[in-house]
Amino acid sequence: MTAAPSRAVTVAVLGTTQTLSWASSYYIPAILAAPIATEFGVSRATIFGVFSAALLLTAFLGPAAGRAIDQRGGRDVLAVSNLVFAAGLALMGVSPGLPVFCLAWAIMGVAMAMGLYDAAFATLAGLYGKEARNSITGITLIAGFASTVGWPASALMEAEWGWRGACLGWAALHVVLGLPLNRLLIPRAPPPAKAGAGAAGGADAAPRVLDMALLAFVLATAGFSAAALGAHLPGVLQAAGATAAAAVAAGALLGPAQVGARILEFGFLRKVSPLVSARIAAAAHPVAVVVLLAGGAPMAAIFVLIHGAGNGMLTITRGTLPLALFGPAGYGHRQGVVTAPARAAQALAPFGFGLLVDAYGAQALWLTFALGLAALGALFVLRARA
Repeated sequence: MTAAPSRAVTVAVLGTTQTLSWASSYYIPAILAAPIATEFGVSRATIFGVFSAALLLTAFLGPAAGRAIDQRGGRDVLAVSNLVFAAGLALMGVSPGLPVFCLAWAIMGVAMAMGLYDAAFATLAGLYGKEARNSITGITLIAGFASTVGWPASALMEAEWGWRGACLGWAALHVVLGLPLNRLLIPRAPPPAKAGAGAAGGADAAPRVLDMALLAFVLATAGFSAAALGAHLPGVLQAAGATAAAAVAAGALLGPAQVGARILEFGFLRKVSPLVSARIAAAAHPVAVVVLLAGGAPMAAIFVLIHGAGNGMLTITRGTLPLALFGPAGYGHRQGVVTAPARAAQALAPFGFGLLVDAYGAQALWLTFALGLAALGALFVLRARA
């Protein structure tokens, strides 16, 4: 019998396969929507609408995917997700028109439910129980560069092979890279009863409905703000008075700020309760909004750094806080339930927030400011389990 891969290998593998999965799904519309829309004779908004519908499907299927990981472990579920990603991308690459393209994105919605962060977090919870926090942080550190890798890679493949070739290229990478890594280098999870043995006992083992609702609200507000700013950050900064060049330069700080905050979480804050980390992260965006709206264009870069740091930490909180609140038993299904509103908010935020920016300019940020304060209040109501 071969020895199980070490935790460091598991984290490196999941970080790599998560980078591939995010780069070939969530981040491809930004590069490929324009050529696809041109060929199909539709608007870019239509292509992004199809993508948003896929995200809503992912929200609906998340609990079922999490339950499967609870019962069977994440190794096989993640490996199957690579095949489903490959099928969706291949169908997208050969789609003759919009109806088949929509079907391809429906398949991608299934794959994203099975193969993105929540599935990876559940895999680690099943493997390492309450000790999974640093491993969760580790994969977000690696996969935090998914857009850095994915956007140039999609652009290069589209330039060389066209958008269809780019889709087929990503499909091939899932088969030749993602599938063997997930299937061969992720350990088999212990039986569900053993995985739950380290959870808090007695009444504390049962998830509390109020706490689950509060956590779902926190994650939904964070997901809305992250998706809204991810789609409209340069426009918001210009509405605040920054030039186009300054807005792009400030926006480029978003990725480094997110990764820097995750490094801080991995090092300095690793001994701090995830609940405290979540409160710090939730407070960041309201502070950033006040800085920008009070200081105007000169504060654009500071706004991005503070907002990005909070968003980077909240990505980790999405995985670690449910573990701290409820323990590892049943983590996958519960994760699918509490993150479903966040997935739906992420799907709807770019369109809804865009309407507000068009109508009110930078003042639209008062909405995300209010949501951030409400999330912070909810986090002070929550209490982590012993």
